[in-house]
Amino acid sequence: MNIRETFESFNKLNVLIIGDVMIDAYMWGNVSRISPEAPVPIVAVNKKENRLGGAANVALNIQAMGANPILCSVIGDDEGSKLFFQLLKEQKLSSKGILKSKKRTTTVKTRVIAGNHQMLRVDDEIENGIDKKENEALTKQIKKLIVSEKVDVIIFEDYDKGCISEELIKTSVSFAKQKNIPTVVDPKRKNFMSYSGVTLFKPNLKELKEGLKIEFNHNELKELEKVVADFIKKQNINTALITLSEKGIYTHNSKTKALIPAHIRSIADVSGAGDTVISVAALCLALNLSPVHIATLANLAGGLVCEKVGVVPIDKKQLLEEAMKLKLK
Repeated sequence: MNIRETFESFNKLNVLIIGDVMIDAYMWGNVSRISPEAPVPIVAVNKKENRLGGAANVALNIQAMGANPILCSVIGDDEGSKLFFQLLKEQKLSSKGILKSKKRTTTVKTRVIAGNHQMLRVDDEIENGIDKKENEALTKQIKKLIVSEKVDVIIFEDYDKGCISEELIKTSVSFAKQKNIPTVVDPKRKNFMSYSGVTLFKPNLKELKEGLKIEFNHNELKELEKVVADFIKKQNINTALITLSEKGIYTHNSKTKALIPAHIRSIADVSGAGDTVISVAALCLALNLSPVHIATLANLAGGLVCEKVGVVPIDKKQLLEEAMKLKLK
């Protein structure tokens, strides 16, 4: 199929997203004086905004590409959860995979911004893992939704906030294999070595080094190749996709090794670029596109969102136009 048909095919896909959801809260204002109580600036707030963050931002990217996202997570039973459900409703996102727990806190990251500079960030969260009962309830819901929603691909969006456990990964990946559903991972350090047998694994360079607890010269392609080859063999992973910031993206499996260079862009903000990359990669994988095709389109999408300020989902129309300019098939 050609690139236009590929983009049309995204509209038919159902994507299950398992991971840590959060609210990104913003307070914008101006600084005109220093506090008399302590040597800190006083920010006079003139605007507030709440946005869906974490795995919920991946859902927004999936939705922006025309596919149907289904979020699975555990949040608190608190004021934050009310706001979270309200934001889901406003974005027309399903809440059927979201479980509430009285033992948890809904993660809210509040950024105080003045004159385009972040002055402070306040995180309200619990990073401990969900307990056995919550884990069983979430696993049960995941299995139920995989069947009832006719899921085409599963994304694990791990932010190390406790929603994803080793046991949940093992059970979910095993169940997905039984149903022939590809699994895609955006990892963090805690569960890095727990994703054995997944289809596509997408760390950035920092996460790769931290997860493997090794240092290597990533500017030497041969060194990167060896590290990735050893890792995917040991972990029984089909394909690795390593994002390399300004150097682009590297894809590696048993048949393909390719470095896709980054496109020269005016970078405004790299926030949320990883969420966009994993979203586009997952959709391409669900359509069984080649590793190079997946990497090229995901790389293009990640670059485009870096041109925008703040965490924003990809613009499907703009991505299609850029892909057609590159004569992607």
